[in-house]
Amino acid sequence: MLKYLILVVQNMLTTAILTSLTLAFVQKESGEGRRRLGAAFGAGAAAALVIAVLRRTTRYINREYWNTGTLAFSIFVGIFFLLLIWSVLFRKRGAFRAQARDAAAAVLVGLQAFYALPDLFLYPTEFVLAGESMISTDFLFSFIGYLAGVLLVLLSALALHRVGQTLSARLLRALLTAALAIHMANQLSSILQFLLARRIIPMMRWLFNLLRPVINHNVYFLYALMLLSVLLPLLTWLQNRGPGEGGQNPAERRKLRAARRRRRRWSAVAASGYVLAVLTMTMGKAYSEREVVLSPAEPMTIANGEILIPLEQVGDWHLHRFAHIASDGTEVRFIVVQKNEAAFGVGLDACDICGATGYYERDDEVVCKLCDVVMNRQTIGFKGGCNPVPLAYAVRGGQMVIQIEDLENEKSRFGSRAS
Repeated sequence: MLKYLILVVQNMLTTAILTSLTLAFVQKESGEGRRRLGAAFGAGAAAALVIAVLRRTTRYINREYWNTGTLAFSIFVGIFFLLLIWSVLFRKRGAFRAQARDAAAAVLVGLQAFYALPDLFLYPTEFVLAGESMISTDFLFSFIGYLAGVLLVLLSALALHRVGQTLSARLLRALLTAALAIHMANQLSSILQFLLARRIIPMMRWLFNLLRPVINHNVYFLYALMLLSVLLPLLTWLQNRGPGEGGQNPAERRKLRAARRRRRRWSAVAASGYVLAVLTMTMGKAYSEREVVLSPAEPMTIANGEILIPLEQVGDWHLHRFAHIASDGTEVRFIVVQKNEAAFGVGLDACDICGATGYYERDDEVVCKLCDVVMNRQTIGFKGGCNPVPLAYAVRGGQMVIQIEDLENEKSRFGSRAS
């Protein structure tokens, strides 16, 4: 769940912030623009959906080349937009400059949607691995995390847009300029990284040394953007503290007080959204990426080429891990879980997809350590998907019996020293 919450917030918040600031500024300057920018965002989203489908179903789309071209064009439009809003271009042609500014803003918003949304559309295709069913707790948690991320980003963007409309056009222009500058610096670093990697431009050590920390800490661009844009709710809150003054009569004064309360509430919503986003990308990410330590192997008896495990040792519905040292010294692990009153799921501590990374127990569920997929307990012991590789067993005299020969045959999965 956390995985998709983090991915959605981290990949979509930049687009949400820039779109909100751009829309608030254009509305402040021209008194309109919501419909035009909304249409531009919709067009960008539709084009992004087409690209997502093509990426999923064909090999026609080279993501690196496509993204680099989009980023380069976006930088060009962004610079053009900034020159217009600061009246550097068409200074003496006010009406034309306003139309060009609004058109550039629409193209910019459309490009931001076009660049960011394909990944958002493709995340749900990762919820279910090949051979797995959609009806599973893992699918449900992935969907909840994805939906929570989308709602958090949308609510933050809406609140930021609302509070942005209460600030002056001059202040909005300054904040939007700084935000676009931060974003374009990030875009430029991505373009240079691609050009260096593809040897389209010669490798220059000074440029590589300059780009390396930027690439390794790319998320700092988002933090800088959030730090800058959080000034909007902060300033709005400060400007609307207290009951306020003005109004010619009690009705007008009540109306003004209600407006000030509404602005403070939107400021609180925007700030809360940012706090949740930061917590998601820091504490949530640290928790999600924490190293899971596999439980130690339990004792077992070996006699006459067989492994003997008392049923009462594994009959408690928990995951039990065992390890056999193969003839070449390779440690071959296997797990046992009780499936029902009469059957056990027995398999290697490895699968055909993720290799020998192992499984662990979380809230009475068996989970793959590498891909975090929750196993259907009833399918453990059968082939398919991320299930443990099945291991044959028999029950004899109150003990589970496993042939050592079967484990010897699977030692290559665990990095056999002979392979």
